[in-house]
Amino acid sequence: MNEYRLSKRLETVASFIPRGAVLADIGSDHAYLPCYACLHGYATKAVAGEVADGPLRSARQQVETCGLSDRISVRKGDGLSVIAPREVDCITIAGMGGALIARILSDGKEKLSGVKRLILQPNVGAERVRRWLLEHDWELIAERILEEDGHIYEVLVAERGEAERPYRHLEAELLLGPFLLRENNDVFREKWQQELRHWKQIAADLAANGQSEAAARKRRELERKIRLVEEVLP
Repeated sequence: MNEYRLSKRLETVASFIPRGAVLADIGSDHAYLPCYACLHGYATKAVAGEVADGPLRSARQQVETCGLSDRISVRKGDGLSVIAPREVDCITIAGMGGALIARILSDGKEKLSGVKRLILQPNVGAERVRRWLLEHDWELIAERILEEDGHIYEVLVAERGEAERPYRHLEAELLLGPFLLRENNDVFREKWQQELRHWKQIAADLAANGQSEAAARKRRELERKIRLVEEVLP
């Protein structure tokens, strides 16, 4: 992977960046995504944000190697602290857990002023991200699911709008994704068949061994999710 050829996961993220965007890539690692976006005409300028010193140095070196130092600003900071309100109009956050992505968005809510599009790729916990979007008036406008190197990834795209518009069966679609459920492709079915098997095994183990109230609560939550998935999957 480099600034000219991204992983399938990041290429999917990049495909949703509007042409001419001013981009902030949060948790940018080697800054491959903002370099790719600027070199391929998706973004005119970008901010690459990174909290750790090692990836920060790698990002700066990558931007310099690509001759993009005048277009990409590499900054150290946690989450959206690296940008100012109205500085960018598109934000990408990829490769983190859903709970962390939701926390970054909540902690930096004031920095979302002027942002038109969020492109979010949670490695796990996409439900948490969808719920955050719903609660903060961001409308989910597209989703993709893909498999790469034995892992399944979801990409969520949101803009300001009517947050409830995509949902017909709210609780189930927060979990599975309204667009992904309607598309119902092979990767989607594979993901949820795996999840069902995993949840059922855990629930059975808890029923057999768990005596505490915490174990009972966890089993009830798993059984709720199992019902939701089995009710809507064809």
